[in-house]
Amino acid sequence: MTTEIEPQSLQKMNLKSVKRALDLFSPARDHIRKSDHNNEQIAPSIALILPGTEGAKEVQKGVTEKALAVVGPALPPRTLNDNTVHAGKSTTVLPAFGSSSERFSSWNLSTAALMERIPSRWPRPEWHAPWKSYRVIQGHLGWVRSVAFDSSNEWFCTGSADRTIKVWDVASGVLKLTLTGHIGQVRGLAVSNKDTYMFSAGDDKQVKCWDLEQNKVIRSYHGHLSGVYCLAFHPTLDVVLTGGRDSVCRVWDIRTNKQMFALSGHDKDVCSVFTHPTDPQVVTGSHDSTIKFWDLRYGRTMATLTNHKKAVRAMALHPKENAFVSASADNIKKFSLPKGEFRHNMLSQQRATINAVAVNEDGVMVTGGDNGSLWFWDWKSGHSFQQAETIVQPGSLESEAGIYAACYDQTGSRLVTCEADKTIKMWKEDESATPETHPLNFRPPKEIRRF
Repeated sequence: MTTEIEPQSLQKMNLKSVKRALDLFSPARDHIRKSDHNNEQIAPSIALILPGTEGAKEVQKGVTEKALAVVGPALPPRTLNDNTVHAGKSTTVLPAFGSSSERFSSWNLSTAALMERIPSRWPRPEWHAPWKSYRVIQGHLGWVRSVAFDSSNEWFCTGSADRTIKVWDVASGVLKLTLTGHIGQVRGLAVSNKDTYMFSAGDDKQVKCWDLEQNKVIRSYHGHLSGVYCLAFHPTLDVVLTGGRDSVCRVWDIRTNKQMFALSGHDKDVCSVFTHPTDPQVVTGSHDSTIKFWDLRYGRTMATLTNHKKAVRAMALHPKENAFVSASADNIKKFSLPKGEFRHNMLSQQRATINAVAVNEDGVMVTGGDNGSLWFWDWKSGHSFQQAETIVQPGSLESEAGIYAACYDQTGSRLVTCEADKTIKMWKEDESATPETHPLNFRPPKEIRRF
């Protein structure tokens, strides 16, 4: 059973609605148009007038005439001490202007008068072509854990859980060489830019130096107490750095295979390391969720970054800028060098354990997760412009979709990913893509958005 609403209550609701609208849209809060029962005659006639549109003057003129016929002459403005009561209610009126049309046209009926529109200071990302897989290389019998490119960009090598190191041709993807000598999975690889040397590190606690002219081990570096997880060359000094499960980053002299420093300070595994020609010369990331800067002159810590909340499994230095990124399960963060100032987080969260990070000179950063997710980012803004999923090869389990290593070639135009389905995938940009076919859909998050 329904009851009809009395006309008097409808009238009160209409008055309340008109008064609320005037309180909201009036440019001067202390000057509000007089409210009375005749407002219901002009309420349906008032509409938002957009300046610059056709017919705006005619619409404004018609509404002005109706408003003046109802409102009448203007009353003097109300002061702070004016407690005049009209019709049993305290009301305020608009100030008197030179003419009635000026008085009505001064009303700003849009929210632009209430706030200042400030553009976002966040940099707009550059357009990048999407990447696609163009080659799948098979040959390893275990998880592929590491990859490194030669300085000539003619071949690259991969280390696997099958305890072998394989050398592949970049152009054709053909296997050129297989090196055996480790008795554990090969976790780290690095190729020297000066000599024909390649260094490898594995879970067997060993760090080996390979002569690629003789294809055999010429030096072994002993000192780690457990598995070695990462390896890096210094760009100017003849030293190589390794970090492992014993929570220590060790510095080795390439020529004498002697340990120069043992950079100790982390509480858990050291799983990522990179070197820099100037201070800080060594940066390490650990499972204790910290990043440490080291000074090789004295072998001591320069700074410790505690921005992450979970294990830092991968880091990458930008090839041109003095900045680097660190990847963790909580987020991907960008820092400046040499002091390590925090810049910003990436604008999206991959929600995976990220094992691999790589950056090229064009500002394209890639991150690979243990769930097979491969995300491409714009370095400048932190916007993820592509989110790809690796395809597990036939015969593999769906859980073997993890990506353990990623590396760009010397030109930055090709990407190699090492995966848990025992394959190596090569990626390149889609040459047919244009900004029209693949538009840039960018919207800053709410916390950095300005209206």
